[in-house]
Amino acid sequence: MTPGRRGLLIILSSPSGAGKSTLSRRLLEIDPDVRFSVSATTRPPRPGEQDGRDYFFKSRREFEAMVAAGEMLEHAEVFGNLYGTPRAPVEAAIEAGQDVLFDVDWQGGQQIRNSALRDAVVSIFILPPSIAELESRLRARGQDSAEVVAGRMAKSRDEISHWAEYDYVLVNARLPECELQLRAIIEAERLRRDRQPDLMALVTQLNREFEERLK
Repeated sequence: MTPGRRGLLIILSSPSGAGKSTLSRRLLEIDPDVRFSVSATTRPPRPGEQDGRDYFFKSRREFEAMVAAGEMLEHAEVFGNLYGTPRAPVEAAIEAGQDVLFDVDWQGGQQIRNSALRDAVVSIFILPPSIAELESRLRARGQDSAEVVAGRMAKSRDEISHWAEYDYVLVNARLPECELQLRAIIEAERLRRDRQPDLMALVTQLNREFEERLK
C-alpha cells in the first residue's frame, strides 16, 4: 500500500474464455497492493470454504436487508442464489490505499461504476483475438460439456457488445503481453494527479523552499 494514495477499484470483465480469471490470478500473485474482492452469497458453504475468506455467507433475509440499506456495491441472482459485493470492506480498503480487484460481468461492472465509489473505478474489458480462438480456449479447458460451451459462446456475443462502456480494452492474443498491458494500466492510474492527495502539500513545500532561497 502507498501512503497518501487512495486505492483503485479495478473492474475486470470479459466473455468466458477470454482470459479474465487467469489475468486476475497473475495480478494477485505479483502485486501485493492488489487484493481480491470477497463477495457475499446466500448459497451454503461448500466443503473447505470459510466465511470472510471465500465468501461472506448470508441468509436471504440478511442479504436483502443489506441491499435495502445500500450496503451492496452490486448484486445479482444466479441460479436461485444471491451474490453481491459488500460496500464497507471495499471502502475501507481503498481509503487505506489498497487496490481492490473485481472479476465481474458487465452488469456487475455497470452497477459498480454507478455506485458512490465511481471515482475510484478503473474498468478494463478483455477481448479474444477471434471468436474461433475463444471457442478453442473454452473447449481446451475440458471442464464443460459441448452444450455448456455452446451456451457460453451464445452469451459471449452479448457480453462483447458492452466493450465500449469500459475505460480500457485489451485484446488477449498472447497472455504475457496482455498481462504487461494490464499492469501498465494499473500503474498509470495509480500515478494520476487526482489519486495522489499528498501532492499539494509537496508542491507547497517546494514553493516554500524557493522562497527561502530568495531571502
